Amino acid sequence: MNWLETIRTGLQAVRAHRLRSGLTVLGILIGIATVVLSVGLGEGTSSSVKSQIAALGSNLLIVSPGSTTSTTGLRGGNGSASTLTVQDSLALDSRVAAPDIAAVAPIKSTSESLVNGSTNWTTSVVGTSDEWLTVRSRKLSTGRFLTDADDAAASAVTVLAPTTAEELFGNADSALNQTVTINSIPFTVVGVLTSAGSDSSSDLDDQALVPLATMTSRLSASTGRNSLSSIYLTASSNSTISAAYQEANALLLNKHAIGAAGTADFTITTQKSLLTTASSVSKTLTVLLGGIAALSLLVGGIGVMNIMLVSVTERTREIGLRKALGATPKVIRRQFMVEASVLGVVGGIAGAGFGIAGAVILPHFISNAIDISPSAVVGAVAVAAAIGLIFGVYPAGRAARLAPIDALRSE
Repeated sequence: MNWLETIRTGLQAVRAHRLRSGLTVLGILIGIATVVLSVGLGEGTSSSVKSQIAALGSNLLIVSPGSTTSTTGLRGGNGSASTLTVQDSLALDSRVAAPDIAAVAPIKSTSESLVNGSTNWTTSVVGTSDEWLTVRSRKLSTGRFLTDADDAAASAVTVLAPTTAEELFGNADSALNQTVTINSIPFTVVGVLTSAGSDSSSDLDDQALVPLATMTSRLSASTGRNSLSSIYLTASSNSTISAAYQEANALLLNKHAIGAAGTADFTITTQKSLLTTASSVSKTLTVLLGGIAALSLLVGGIGVMNIMLVSVTERTREIGLRKALGATPKVIRRQFMVEASVLGVVGGIAGAGFGIAGAVILPHFISNAIDISPSAVVGAVAVAAAIGLIFGVYPAGRAARLAPIDALRSE
């Protein structure tokens, strides 16, 4: 019996027991669909976390002032001193001194009450430069951002985050070109940011941005006008974060005339540890979900073996007749392996189809995205076929070992 005849006979045997074959396929289908959805859910969650961190700036470095010490010896926390200046940000923006730093955004912030007619809202007012948009990976929903010309002229213009715009004007889109009063000074709204959620310390959607020169000359107190709350830096790429960190650290130590790094009056933090932790959690989740799916596949494989063993028992006389007519153990073994493989492949293809359909439908009911990887789908179908073969080996071997005379005598 050639391979074509073996396959035809195997397919006939599968079709002859539709209900039994259907239940076996259903077990594999559930396992494969679970694998596809589990891997897709893990990848979707990982992508979502990485995109959220990227929105905060995955190659972002934050330089914060050091701490203060009072005359009584009471020490404040990091950020309580006024050790960072506008000159520091200008020095860090030098491509010669710091070639791996792509952009620099000085930050000077204060809390102010913004007024629009009879409506008021207290929020964080941030003085910064035109590079803030790039450094913080933010986008505009309408209007424009702050420019060098705005800073040079200390213009009374502002860009609002969406929550701030909604609180003052009822609708973020209607805020453009409107006037809002900050510290008794009328500011023109020239742009509105898109939503970015919040980070570990603040609501990114609730703030007002103004030119740094406007902040220092028109909104800050008379003392400490040259000081900064922090400096945001971006490395030229994720691979140069360490180099950018070293360049910023060395430059500021030299500029502040500090010999030992342990006595630095500033701190530099990165998002790298956050990205590493989030990636680790996502991988753990994917492995956990994959383990659960593997158990489902194991159950499906046991189902294949059970059905094939039942098939061998029911078809003992048929096997004996085939052997009496000259079928070799190899042919008998091959026929049952083909049947098991057919059940595995059909279950795998159907499971992959259900998994893809679930990936399209489920995101409408859950908050997580499901990213289906073509390689995962192909791999799942291959695994299903392998399950059919592996769990069909023992029943096929058992059928091949039956003696013709014993098989013919069986009831």
